[in-house]
Amino acid sequence: MTTDKLTIVPPGHALSGRVAPPGSKSITNRALLLAGLAQGESRLTGALKSDDTRYMADALRAMGVRIEEPEDTSFVVTGNGGLSAPAHPLFLGNAGTAVRFLPAAIAALVTGEVIVDGDQHMRKRPILPLVKALASLGVDISAPSGCPPVTIRGTGGFAAHHVVIDAGLSSQYVSALLMAGPCAGRPFTVELAGDEIGARGYIDLTIAAMRAFGATVDQVTPSVWKIEPTGYQATDFHIEPDASAATYLWAAEALTGGRIDIGTPSSAFTQPDAKAFDVISAFPAMPAVIDGSQMQDAIPTLAVLAAFNATPVRFTGISNLRVKECDRVRALSLGLNAIRAGLAREEGDDLIVSGDPALAGRHQPAEIDTFADHRIAMSFALAGLKTSGIAILDPKCVGKTYPGYWDALASLGVGYLEERPR
Repeated sequence: MTTDKLTIVPPGHALSGRVAPPGSKSITNRALLLAGLAQGESRLTGALKSDDTRYMADALRAMGVRIEEPEDTSFVVTGNGGLSAPAHPLFLGNAGTAVRFLPAAIAALVTGEVIVDGDQHMRKRPILPLVKALASLGVDISAPSGCPPVTIRGTGGFAAHHVVIDAGLSSQYVSALLMAGPCAGRPFTVELAGDEIGARGYIDLTIAAMRAFGATVDQVTPSVWKIEPTGYQATDFHIEPDASAATYLWAAEALTGGRIDIGTPSSAFTQPDAKAFDVISAFPAMPAVIDGSQMQDAIPTLAVLAAFNATPVRFTGISNLRVKECDRVRALSLGLNAIRAGLAREEGDDLIVSGDPALAGRHQPAEIDTFADHRIAMSFALAGLKTSGIAILDPKCVGKTYPGYWDALASLGVGYLEERPR
């Protein structure tokens, strides 16, 4: 898409039809890494092809992993149980999973210097807790700004085999260390520093994927995991649809009174964001307080839906949203208030959405700054289903995780006015 601005045309009818969400980004990037670390050929089906997964696949290719893409939703990954130093720095755009997962695997397996870097947005996203944890294992690693770029001077292993990690900012730090564990050469223990952890459900996704590729992981306590030095074995692995993507379709159904078949019941998802289904189903009587700590990527969807709710909604447990692709708490507040002054406000790290069912059917011209964040773009498109004049800036940013999003809405009868670059 070359459009700079996309104005949503409210359909004026219930949205009904069938839309299959893409594969899970979270699971695809975990599976790509584990297949790349495995010995032999793995076939990944149901996979997501997007900016984030392309960055992960290209980084693995640069480190000696063979990856083929025979179909739009599959990868065939052939690994040799190790990784080699790439010829150039690894550029990973704003792919948080790739930037957080790869340094630990590189430290465990690569001999030589590797630089992990990203775009201007990624260079503002913290990675220091992971850097400190790897340094405690004897890894020569540095990230002077506390954010990427990260330089790892690998020796092909860890000097120690017990690591303590502060996961208050992101569960991805824990997942990175867990996935490196089977390659450590000796039994390896990962321990949380305190009980704070962002989106614990993603740890469950990580462990399930590890076990599918032959790892032995024992959760000793809620904050300690022991991993055996099994390495990984190639396997065929199917990836479920993306629950975060599904939230947009569930919300579109709720907002318009429609019926959208996504091909997978909400109860079949293992991803944490599927918890949002029950909240969406309560619309227009959403709970007065929603704890977003365990379904963080669903909060933009829920916040925009709350703009049309019958009563105000306070979102709590969302401080980690400030260090995502952008400061999502601020971006949501700004976008909602662009639609109608006073529609949202921030109190500390909480977001309060006042709720205004009368917005439906109004013309409320508003340009939504997405801050190049795919979730801000996709969630605010929902407002345009009920209120005319909603324009999404930089709509192509959805390519990070859902390249077909605009086509999916169009297939349900949503129209657009496009403004192209001059």
